Order: sequence, then structure tokens, then C-alpha cells
Amino acid sequence: MNYSFLNVKEKLPNTRIFILLFFTLPAVSALEAQTTEALIRRGNRFYNKQEYDQSLANYEKALKKSPGNPDAHFNQGDAQYRKSDYEKAASSYDDVLQSKADENTRQSAYYNKGVAMIRQKKLEESIDAWKNALRLNPEDSEARENLVKALLEKKKQDQQEQQNKKDQKEKKKDDKKQNSDQNQDKTPKQQQSKLTKQQVEQYLKSLEQREKDVQDKMNQNKSHSLSQPEKDW
Repeated sequence: MNYSFLNVKEKLPNTRIFILLFFTLPAVSALEAQTTEALIRRGNRFYNKQEYDQSLANYEKALKKSPGNPDAHFNQGDAQYRKSDYEKAASSYDDVLQSKADENTRQSAYYNKGVAMIRQKKLEESIDAWKNALRLNPEDSEARENLVKALLEKKKQDQQEQQNKKDQKEKKKDDKKQNSDQNQDKTPKQQQSKLTKQQVEQYLKSLEQREKDVQDKMNQNKSHSLSQPEKDW
């Protein structure tokens, strides 16, 4: 099914860096975080060059150093989306939603998940994703527009499905009636043929019996005539 009617907005890439975090972490953790963010920035540079395999490699390295990093997961989903790997992209956005991402990142993840789902022709999942995006940001007009169009498409599909079920039910009913009519047409003919044969046999037997009776009567009359004594005048 063609979903090109949807207004697709891609909030890509997400390049936010939590610099304030570094001031509250020990030196070793801060260095590790900087390395993670450096890998994300490097991945973003490859992403902007449309070198998505290289960008993914850096996001994956960042996630190895900092599992659950929302920015790495988010940008990983963006690169996978660009490669048309929509299933993996949706999974990466789910990882964002399972992480400690801020509300804005979560809203963007829901939105892009809806886009990834619609590319897989998963209408109900995209509807759920855009509903969640609007719960976090009711002012997102593009999410609202996509949701409205998706809901209209869902209604159209439901109506078509109901009509198909109705047509199938009517077809089964018509087929059943047609089979019943055909059986009724055949049954009387078979019975009529059988009854006619019986009637013919009975009629022939009746004729034979009548002929025999007549013959017997004639024989009796002839015998009686021959044996009658002559009249004495």
C-alpha cells in the first residue's frame, strides 16, 4: 500500500552534547564520556557526508563505551533509516525510549519511530507512535497531520475489510443457495424416473394378468360348450 500521502518529517541528526554532565562526574568517567561524545560527533560527520556505514560504526563504538546512551541510539536509528533499514531504525528509537533520554529526545524518537513504522506499512504502530509524540508535544503540527491522515487511512482499511467480509459472507450464502437449488433440481428427476419405471412394470404386469384372465375365461367357456348335452326334443 502506498503511504506517500503522509507528511514525513525527519528530525535528523541529533547532535546535542550533555557538556554539563562532565562537571559532575569523576575524572575517569568524564574522560570516558568525552570519548563517547567524540565518537558520536565523528559519526555525525560521516552521517552528514551520507557515509552511513561509517557513521553507524562510530555510533556502535560509542554505545560499547556508554551503553544506553540516548544520543548514540537516536543517531544510530537515523543512519539506519537513511539506509532504508526501517526495522532496525524503529528498534533503535525504542532503545532511546528505554533510556534516560530527556522529553524532547523522547518526543523526537516517537515521531521518527512513527515514520519508520509507516515505511514498513505498519499503520497501527505508526499511529501509536505519533499519539505518544503528541502527548509529549501537543504543538507538533506535523505529528498531528500525519496522525490524522494515518487515522483516515486506518478507517478506510477497516471499512474495506468489513466490506470484504460482507461480500464473502454474501458469496457463501449465494453459493450455498445455488448448491441447494441444484440438488433440488436433480432429486425430483431421479425420483420421477424411478417412479415411472415402477409404474410401467406394474402396468405391464396388470396387462399380462388381464390377458391371462381373459384367456382363462375363454377356455372355460369353450370347455363348457363342448361338454353340454344335446337337448331332447
